[in-house]
Amino acid sequence: MNKPFSSRTSETDWERVIAMSDEDIDLSEIPEATAEQVARATFRIGQVPVERKQESVQIMIDGFILDYFRAKAGDRDYRALVNVALAEYMMGHPLPEEKVS
Repeated sequence: MNKPFSSRTSETDWERVIAMSDEDIDLSEIPEATAEQVARATFRIGQVPVERKQESVQIMIDGFILDYFRAKAGDRDYRALVNVALAEYMMGHPLPEEKVS
């Protein structure tokens, strides 16, 4: 399964890459994930796929947060945007391996 590298030596300036800050990285050609892409994504916790199901919950959310999502959603369902935001947060903040069951 392991194939040899296609080039003998890397032409990447790794010292420059390592020294870069997040602000130095050009993300202009990388679009943000859409709600549709997130809906089709396979979510994993600790490399294990998680079943996609929705549950109805009642939680207290600050009014200014709901106002933001309602304004951002326009004529779409703001609750779907809240769900996408939570999913994106999870992808960027995985649980430590020892907490995954």
